[in-house]
Amino acid sequence: MHDIWNPWHGCIKYSEGCDNCYMYYLDKKRDKKGSDIYKVKTNFNYPLQKNRNGHYKIKSGELIRLCLTSDFFLEEADKWRDEVWEMMRIRSDVKFLILTKRIQRVEQCLPQYWGNGWENISLNVTCENQKRADERVPILLKLPFKHKGIVCAPLLSEINIESYLKTGDIEQVVCGGENYDGARPCDFDWVKSLRNQCEKYDINFCFMETGTVFIKDGKKYNLPSKKLQSQMAKKSNMNYEGKEIKYKLVDGFGIEIPSEYLYKPHYKENCKYCGSRSICNGCADCNVCISQ
Repeated sequence: MHDIWNPWHGCIKYSEGCDNCYMYYLDKKRDKKGSDIYKVKTNFNYPLQKNRNGHYKIKSGELIRLCLTSDFFLEEADKWRDEVWEMMRIRSDVKFLILTKRIQRVEQCLPQYWGNGWENISLNVTCENQKRADERVPILLKLPFKHKGIVCAPLLSEINIESYLKTGDIEQVVCGGENYDGARPCDFDWVKSLRNQCEKYDINFCFMETGTVFIKDGKKYNLPSKKLQSQMAKKSNMNYEGKEIKYKLVDGFGIEIPSEYLYKPHYKENCKYCGSRSICNGCADCNVCISQ
């Protein structure tokens, strides 16, 4: 996918949400160990890669999600992180979304000249249950980032984050159920609760997928296909468009780029039924969805 950048791969399980990690499951199917952590050499410098015409493959204004098969603040990745920060600084015209469970390590891992944060970086913390929300979100709120979000995935219980949302610092909340072997159930009532909390404070909310085991009105459903999970999430009409998230993207000279020169996502027919559309970078024209 053109919106994912995995400069390194592999992770160490960290909390309840990691118990049935999808990356571990997929690595095992390839006869690999999810706990083996290594630099992805072919993809490490993705933001700086250019096409045959000498233009960046990633266009100005695109949204790139980091480390979806690892954790950006993993201790084992400390030796590579400075290079990644530098690439994100150079590509000040691109939006980067960082996702982490290791929120307590963030402050010690920030680059030089960070100041109050870079305009093109969004820090999102994973909270799978109330315990982890109360542990991690207060730390997130204190960190110097221009953009902040919460990802409740896999959603393992009802979570109340209203006291954090009312600060006005959280721009987006994303939630979704658990997948693959051993998937724990996601209850629709938990999703509705999060959605209502976000709507109250006009914060963007995305219900991206139901997970394999989904409970609605007390009835348990088995949805083994991720495509079907996404479609059912979209069909639920839970997604909410709140206050616009505004990034100030600049060129190499520090001059703000007018919106008409920034990348505009385009979508195809299948995208109409996808729960993740609101947090997606648009169609990559890879045609993978056609074969699913």
